[in-house]
This record gives sequence, C-alpha cells and structure tokens, in this order.
Amino acid sequence: MEKRFLAPKEIANAMVNVGVGKANLPVGSMFLLGILAGAFIGFGGLGNTVASQTFANIDPGVAKLIGAAVFPVGLMLVVICGAELFTGNNLMTLALMNNKITGGQMVKNWCVVWVGNLVGSIALALIVFYGDILTGDAATKAIAIAEGKAGLDIMTMILRGILCNILVVLAVWMATSAQDIISKIFSCWFPIMLFVLCGFEHSVANMYFIPIGMLLGADISIGACATNLICVTIGNLIGGALIIPVIYYFTYLAADKKKASNV
Repeated sequence: MEKRFLAPKEIANAMVNVGVGKANLPVGSMFLLGILAGAFIGFGGLGNTVASQTFANIDPGVAKLIGAAVFPVGLMLVVICGAELFTGNNLMTLALMNNKITGGQMVKNWCVVWVGNLVGSIALALIVFYGDILTGDAATKAIAIAEGKAGLDIMTMILRGILCNILVVLAVWMATSAQDIISKIFSCWFPIMLFVLCGFEHSVANMYFIPIGMLLGADISIGACATNLICVTIGNLIGGALIIPVIYYFTYLAADKKKASNV
C-alpha cells in the first residue's frame, strides 16, 4: 500500500533539504517569491476582514470563526503554488543545525524574503485601497483590526508572535508530511485557523493588516506600525526558528549527525 504521509523523522530530514534549497535560491528569486507570499497572506487577511464583517450581524463568535476559516488560504497558496514566506522559512534553522547551510545563507534568505513579503503586502494594500474593495462596515472593521494590533504593548506582541509562529511552522511541517494536495490544504487550514481564532500575531499578516488600516484612516503612526512589525517578527523568530526546530532537531536529527561524525 502506498504511503500517504511522512513520519516525523522523515519530515525533519525533508525540511533540512528544503532549507538547503531555500538557502541556495538566487537573491532575485527570493525577493520575487517573497513578494508573492506577502500578497498571498494579504489575500487571506482581506478575506478574513470581509468574511468576519459579513457575518458580524449574525453572531460575533460565528463571524470570528468564519473569518479565521477563510484566512488560511494565504498559506495554502504559499505552500502549494510556491512562494517564500519569512515565517515558514524560520524552519531553515534545522538545516543550519545539521551543518547543511551557513548562518549567513540563512540570514540572507530571511532578510530578503522579509523585505519581499513587506513589498507584496503593501502592494496588495494599495490595490485594495485604490480599488475601493473595502468600504462601509468592512472598512471600519479593517481600521479596528489595524488599531487593535498597533495598540498592543511590546511584550504582548512578542508573546503572541511566539505562539503564532509555533502554529505556522507546524502547519508547514504537516504540509511537508502530506503527499497529496487535499492533505496539504487541510494541514495548512487548521493550525492557521487556530492562530487567527486565538488572536495571535503574524508579522507578514500584519504587513497587510496595519497598512490597509492606515490607508483607510486608522490613527496609527509609521513608528507604531514599525514597532509592531519588529516585535512580532522577534516573537515569530523565537517560536518558529528556535522552539519547534530545536526540539525536533534534538529529537530526530542530532543522533544521526553524531553517528555520521563518528564514522
């Protein structure tokens, strides 16, 4: 019988190979694929805003759940169609710890992709704004989302960023295990829906949410926007580049690496 998914140790080895591939991408490709990923996650954010506002008059809890259920389309597009997402690329630390890439290669990817994600997110926000896509109650909702995120204190941003990217990299981990497109869709869907439902903070999503709110008239300074993105990025790095990869590295890869070095 054909195996339909990878076991955890197989996923760990697959993620090392993925990290090597990402580290060796040309800078231009990193940047362009980063732009796409920023736009893809922004599409999820746009859908979340529209869906949650559409059902707001029925029940706030139902509206929040439906909005959260729509948002994961962003990661589905990244994983299945192909794009470079900073938060998912935090798993490259597995390849670093396995001595398959250098720290410089990893940091270069993260920096180029982060900037690409920002460009793609802001580009989508500008198109949404000038296309009059968010109007009336939907615009009010977008402003409220942006002001709520920008108004968080620094520790809250960091802690919510940690929890968020634990779930994001686990979604990527599960999607890597999946060997068919339906399984990849469901692997992306539930962890991402959970982080949105719980109100965690995703740096790339905020690259769309906060600028579109500012364009629509939210009372947010550029400094407040930058503070949010920096703090949430730090939290995302802790959750996605340290906690999950380090635990899985020592669980599944460290022993094999030690054996190889002793041969």
